[in-house]
Amino acid sequence: MHADRDTLFRHLWNQYLKVTPSAQEVHRILGDTQDSDIVNDHIALRTFNLEKVKLAKLAEHFLTLGYRQCGEYRFEAKKLYARHYEHDDPTAPKVFISELLVEEFSPELQAIVSNLVGQVNASAVLAEDFLYSGRHWQIDYASYQRLLAESEYAAWLAAWGYRANHFTVSVNHLLRFDSIYAVNEALKAHGFAINSAGGEVKGTPEELLEQSSTLADKAEVVFSDRTVSIPSCFYEFARRYPKSDGDLYTGFIAASADKIFESTHAMM
Repeated sequence: MHADRDTLFRHLWNQYLKVTPSAQEVHRILGDTQDSDIVNDHIALRTFNLEKVKLAKLAEHFLTLGYRQCGEYRFEAKKLYARHYEHDDPTAPKVFISELLVEEFSPELQAIVSNLVGQVNASAVLAEDFLYSGRHWQIDYASYQRLLAESEYAAWLAAWGYRANHFTVSVNHLLRFDSIYAVNEALKAHGFAINSAGGEVKGTPEELLEQSSTLADKAEVVFSDRTVSIPSCFYEFARRYPKSDGDLYTGFIAASADKIFESTHAMM
């Protein structure tokens, strides 16, 4: 596991850019000339809740770097469970990790996922590069489509493996934009599509968090029998508001996060 937080996040970012080239354009649109006001609010990671790769195994990579578990979240319709992690250093990005509740799906999906995870070397999960190591299994396109019929989340994870599903621009730190609505309008003016599930802006100042996101880029995935271009990763935007004690809210809103998941849907 990594001993240096910055090194881990740099590797996660570099891997993310390979399949999300639009992120650089987002920086050009939103940032100042030095890019200095683009601050990462949080990243998100996905996994299955099977023992070898369950959420807690991914979290260990951050706990060893001084992170601590904070909120937990349930997504009944999507059959997901998640936790978020924070560091005592307020400049450290937050981490949101979710896992698919595999046992709540059909026997067919369970069998496919079990086969995928069975191909993972247990020692690889503890390796320094695991969180940005990509896919550890072979999967054909038909199996991907069967997963997609039940769970976009399962299909995305089966296709892409381990990587940051998204990074998040902290709107609070932007110099040229003072609202998440202004961010969305600037991006749309440059041709970006914004995730409109539940509205383009999810959350309210009263809930202490507003979020939006682009729709995922598309990139080629090499399945065992063909290569296909599918949704990859996306960029999120978050504006946080102060609590009654004056400190910014640092958690997440489950209803909003539920819709952010849909940024990787193939059809919106």
